[in-house]
Amino acid sequence: MSSHLPAALIESLAGLPGYNRETFERVHAAAEKITSLRLNPFKLKTQEKAQEVLQALSPAGVGKVPWSGDGYYLPARPSFTFDPFFHAGAYYVQEASSMFVEQAVRATVDVSAPLKVLDLCAAPGGKSTLLQSLISPESILVANEVIKPRAALLADNLTKWGAVNVVVSNNDPRDFSKLSGYFDLMVVDAPCSGSGLFRRDPELVKEWSPESVALCSQRQQRILADVLPALKEGGVVIYSTCSFSQEEDEAILDWLADHFELENIPVTIDEGWKIIPTVTHKRNCTGYRFYPDKLKGEGFFIACFRKRSGESARKFKEQKTALLSAKERGKITPWINAPEDHQYFQHQEDVLILPPLLAAEIPLLQQQLYIRKAGVKAGQLGAKELIPDHQLAASTLVSDDLPAVSLSLPQALQYLRKEDPGVTTDVRGWALIRYGDMNLGWAKFLSNRMNNYYPKELRILKEITGV
Repeated sequence: MSSHLPAALIESLAGLPGYNRETFERVHAAAEKITSLRLNPFKLKTQEKAQEVLQALSPAGVGKVPWSGDGYYLPARPSFTFDPFFHAGAYYVQEASSMFVEQAVRATVDVSAPLKVLDLCAAPGGKSTLLQSLISPESILVANEVIKPRAALLADNLTKWGAVNVVVSNNDPRDFSKLSGYFDLMVVDAPCSGSGLFRRDPELVKEWSPESVALCSQRQQRILADVLPALKEGGVVIYSTCSFSQEEDEAILDWLADHFELENIPVTIDEGWKIIPTVTHKRNCTGYRFYPDKLKGEGFFIACFRKRSGESARKFKEQKTALLSAKERGKITPWINAPEDHQYFQHQEDVLILPPLLAAEIPLLQQQLYIRKAGVKAGQLGAKELIPDHQLAASTLVSDDLPAVSLSLPQALQYLRKEDPGVTTDVRGWALIRYGDMNLGWAKFLSNRMNNYYPKELRILKEITGV
């Protein structure tokens, strides 16, 4: 029954809290595929709209992820690629166990306060989109990914989510040490040996070895040691992995308590969730284990710490930024909701829209980090008008009063393939293309044709069948 699980892993788990070899092996042998997603509260503002999206995905109904406000289980995995709501950022497909980050955040910080938040190992964006939906609009989220192509994917997913108060950076963890005492909250979902995802991705089994666990444990320590100087006194770090191995979980908690001024914070959990608390032998730190034979989700581990003391935030020299003139702003304000609540910058050819706190902090972040995306790119200022960017169409900022053209499902899929959906309309000039009242992107309507401005790199490449 357990032939596909490494014997060394099975042996190493003996005696761990909540581990039951028989049921653990059985659930892996059954290889059930669980599909879960989290709705976007900023784009699905009514219960009716949320139900419409869930109904389209699963006419047979959905289940609730108990530790997530917006998380749902689907009974079967649909083709998300062919769902325009997916491309409109109505939801994020995320593994259910990792949605527990919501509970950890709510238990440790005041989400109504203006926070500076770092998601250190952020791609593809599940935890970043979750964090962004929890924090206040006055807060800043820096979503970082060290691997360049993955940072591009992270930026695309955050664009789709529609967030304004987000920066995407492409940096090594050590680069953040220059921002001493800067962040109120850090989430470090560290690269790990991946044993918690064996059921979902059996290919990972071939890559697993006790040596890879040891290597990951060392890497996790390096990442944490590099980034912790950037956490302010009283700030919170949430550490997680998708590994079952003690060396990457409990041992890291003891190492953190030994080497840093950190105080472990327990999180209240509902017994019915079947999440297993684990307390380290050496330093009495509490973490939480998620076993796929106990709950509906994959293997996961999480723990929280508060920094007792640390360096105070460094004073940085103020940098000047290129704000738009009143005349230039006048070309942009008709395109967005609540234009007076934001600031407008010229960055190379593009105009960026930033909320006030991010506008104040961006010069410093730019000085210390390689920034891939900041705020929302409005577009380029032409001689007569704004040439709008896809980021604006996908954002929650874009004006409700702009011309818009609604498409049927087959037409929406044609549009998302960057083809001509064959629309008949009296609209001329720039218009938002919508599906089910949700924005997909831009088109420009001329007297005899429509120009499709959906980004080439985002277009659907798969052949469409049965629509």
